[in-house]
Amino acid sequence: MASPRAWRASVRSLSDTMYTRFVKRVFDLVLALMLLPVLLPVIAVLWILIRRDGGPGFFGHRRLGHNGKSFRCWKIRTMVVDAEARLTQHLANNPEAAEEWKRDQKLTNDPRITKLGHLLRATSLDELPQIWNVLKGEMSFVGPRPITRDEIRRYGKSRVAYLSMRPGLTGLWQVSGRNDVTYDERVAMDVEYAKKASFLMDCKLLVKTFNAVLGQTGR
Repeated sequence: MASPRAWRASVRSLSDTMYTRFVKRVFDLVLALMLLPVLLPVIAVLWILIRRDGGPGFFGHRRLGHNGKSFRCWKIRTMVVDAEARLTQHLANNPEAAEEWKRDQKLTNDPRITKLGHLLRATSLDELPQIWNVLKGEMSFVGPRPITRDEIRRYGKSRVAYLSMRPGLTGLWQVSGRNDVTYDERVAMDVEYAKKASFLMDCKLLVKTFNAVLGQTGR
């Protein structure tokens, strides 16, 4: 088995291409600027609808990005205002839910999500504000799903693959039955993408994402 140093060098060499170093960023900027006039009115309407309960329209959560740099990942808020308190109470009263949360960092039946939030998540419309993260260079259209700093421990030696890339609005995990994929499988997909990222692969994943949004496969 290769040493950790050799493994890290292997991942870096495979992911360090002309496309990942330069072309991918240009592609992100061009696509973001093309989509911005269409997405801004949609984001504005969703913001107004969410604000009706008195809470903020946007939700920014700290995520770990390229080279370990922390950034605020933006979404349309899909949860109740007291989401953290409600999650703590739910996990304390439901051992099965606590085990699911520990294993997958998500819940099949999440009591924090509002009725409109369920629809936004099913269609992935809640993630539209992340186009701002793309414009700032914190995210890419295609890449690993952005994770919290605590989650990086679950990657083990595979953390190098994650940290070598910008997190993506979409990626292999999002178009590969994400609701039924284990966390370990998700990590493996991030490593696979780090090794195989290309313009053609990104285009295919974006097309699959569009089909997944129409099929409302999100959660």
